[in-house]
Amino acid sequence: MSVDRVEEAEGGEQEIAVTAVASATTVYYYPVAPGVRLNVRSGPGTSYSIVDVLPEGAKVAILCQTPGTTVAGPYGTTKIWDCIASGKYVSDAYVSTGSDGYIRPRCSL
Repeated sequence: MSVDRVEEAEGGEQEIAVTAVASATTVYYYPVAPGVRLNVRSGPGTSYSIVDVLPEGAKVAILCQTPGTTVAGPYGTTKIWDCIASGKYVSDAYVSTGSDGYIRPRCSL
């Protein structure tokens, strides 16, 4: 938010005109490994319940990332889990991000 102007109002009070500035955020979609139907879990680990299954050829937007259960997959062995929606996590071992490390901010669980 930014302050556009401050003006003196009647009685000596200040009137502040505030304009909200929307920040443009680019959303990137990353492909799930070819031929994989990927389990989506309620938390960052294999002990969490499956809440959805992504179909073959799916792409996901990664909101944030967090450490969890170590998983081996087509893109290596990792403990990084990608949050793709509120309460929905997939192992980064099945998502082609082009990196072995974190590419998004850490989730605040």
